[in-house]
Amino acid sequence: MVTPEEHAAAIARLIADQPAVAVPLIDAPGRLLAAPVTAAFDSPRFDNSQMDGYALSAAHLAGGEFSVGATLPAGTDPNVLYPEGIGAEIVPIMTGAKVPRGTAAIVPVERCNPPTFGAATVTVPAGIPLGQFIRPQGSDIAAGEFLLEAGELITPVAVGVLAGQGLTDVEVRGRHRVILCTGGAEIGSDSAAAIPDSNGPMLQALCAQAGINVAGHVRTNDDPEQLAADLEAVIEQLNPTAIITSGGISAGEFEVIRQVLAPHGWFGHVNQQPGGPQGWARFHGVPVICLPGNPVSTLVSFRLFVAPLLGMSPAPVACQMGTDAPGLPTKEQFLRGVLADRVARPVGGAGSHLLAQALHATCLIRIPAGGVPGGASVRVYPLGASSCALGW
Repeated sequence: MVTPEEHAAAIARLIADQPAVAVPLIDAPGRLLAAPVTAAFDSPRFDNSQMDGYALSAAHLAGGEFSVGATLPAGTDPNVLYPEGIGAEIVPIMTGAKVPRGTAAIVPVERCNPPTFGAATVTVPAGIPLGQFIRPQGSDIAAGEFLLEAGELITPVAVGVLAGQGLTDVEVRGRHRVILCTGGAEIGSDSAAAIPDSNGPMLQALCAQAGINVAGHVRTNDDPEQLAADLEAVIEQLNPTAIITSGGISAGEFEVIRQVLAPHGWFGHVNQQPGGPQGWARFHGVPVICLPGNPVSTLVSFRLFVAPLLGMSPAPVACQMGTDAPGLPTKEQFLRGVLADRVARPVGGAGSHLLAQALHATCLIRIPAGGVPGGASVRVYPLGASSCALGW
């Protein structure tokens, strides 16, 4: 048997990176940056007022009664109203406005007398600190400084930062376009022994969460020739970058995925539970990732072997095990669990059919062969697009 890491590496060798594409910045959240970004401009781009108040020169800092000049709104060039900078008059200035030359500090209007705008003369209190309530140019980021790395997830905050740099478009990594292939004669039929197709919708949702585009869905029966023809047709029609299958890869009599694809790849067992049976192939030039069909096995295998290679998923982290985990004698186990304060606790049973018992899981907990005691360090794989759902 191969290890999970060896199996992931074999699949990775099949996968080609997708070309970068430019997208409007407003459409970029949830995408991955294709190249690093450095700041082209200082932020703020100029010294500006943090308050609605009065811009003071050094001569005004000691306080006193002063005449009031023309109001300086945000967005107005102070050189238009005050080409020589601040003189004898104090300057009414609004939040965000560029300060005139010679500004030593800002005093909030409510600290003055009268505490409202509109008076011809205003009394400023004594002892205003130099630099008070001035946002210095470049105090957030300086031009030329590093902002974001290639491969980083574009968050709403990142959108705001990039917009502040004047960007309207951004280069992101291209997304994979996949075909899902699920089914079997027992799935979705009218028989009293039929099974609903939960894996198809779940895989669709998992792909959306991981930033993988689903181009189509093939449903299998137990006819290998029909499956081969269906896959050929959908490859020609939709030109996917990969195919993800679920089920049909074990040692049963009707394992059509394995029957069709075994000559074109590898099928065997990975040293893990759930999700021991695994496979991969290249069919008509398209990589195929073949997952086992039990619902929890599909979920676990997608997180380990699809999301990190075709889309995005948070990196595994080291956490503390909250309870004893006996594990299995010779296999690694991936338990569904929840995290609180970096302590992982299993939820639900270990069976690969217990999907409803995984409803509230936020992570997979990797238990080495032989188990671990409570308090031991374990590797945890967050479920979802980010670790925000883990309550850290």
